[in-house]
Amino acid sequence: MTTKMTPKQHLEEVLASYDQCADPRLVQIMTSLTTHLFAFIEETGLTRQEWMAGIEFLTATGKKCDDERQEFILLSDVLGVSMLVEMVNQRTTDSATEPTVLGPFYRPGGPELAMGDSIAPENSGGQRLTFAGTVRNAEGSPLEGAHLEVWQTSPEGFYDVQDPSLDPMSYRGNFTTGPDGRFNFGTIRPVDYQIPTDGPVGDLLRASARESWRPAHTHFLVTCSGYKTLITHLFDASSRHLHSDAVFGVRETLEVNMDHEVASFDLVLDLAEENK
Repeated sequence: MTTKMTPKQHLEEVLASYDQCADPRLVQIMTSLTTHLFAFIEETGLTRQEWMAGIEFLTATGKKCDDERQEFILLSDVLGVSMLVEMVNQRTTDSATEPTVLGPFYRPGGPELAMGDSIAPENSGGQRLTFAGTVRNAEGSPLEGAHLEVWQTSPEGFYDVQDPSLDPMSYRGNFTTGPDGRFNFGTIRPVDYQIPTDGPVGDLLRASARESWRPAHTHFLVTCSGYKTLITHLFDASSRHLHSDAVFGVRETLEVNMDHEVASFDLVLDLAEENK
């Protein structure tokens, strides 16, 4: 007499399909993903209609992506996944600057500028602001040759890729530190803004009764030979959205007083794993 297959046996059958895979990391990822996904379906009692709604949601998310917009990164952000990936990969020491999300509006190839230059166009509105500090290691030594990519929104709360009235690479710039590790550049005080809500991610937020606001911030991506890459923001300590960030990216250590002409903050890098 034959017996009916159980969900556990079905899982074992699917996992066994990876037995001949020569990539052990792929096997680890796929078996773990499959195991957790199966457990989720059983735990929630997922219906066919809900399964199809999920498929349609992911399809719509893919259709919203193009060369200028990455809806899947936005989805990862609002689920808290992007922040967790940074935390797992960075695992900073107590003295190093905390990471936060890259976000969907990063663009490589920003203009290389001299220290003291501004990333904001001359005709920008808003409050003028200078960021100043030192890129250093955990022991306090300044780091020469650290490359800073910085970017933020316009005073209207839009990145250049969102607003056709802005020139490409507006509110973006790259800087390289000298022997003293110092950096300083001009910009305008960042503003609170809403993440895009005209796609499936916006639908998810509304259905979940969640906010779509991000607190005012400026992005930093810092690379330096021998050190871990740092992806972080500096947040305006006066923002009213610090405790309701749609992408869960705020860290208390990254809140900066921006009420005056100069916002001061040191960026502290951790040694790369191979150099520890």
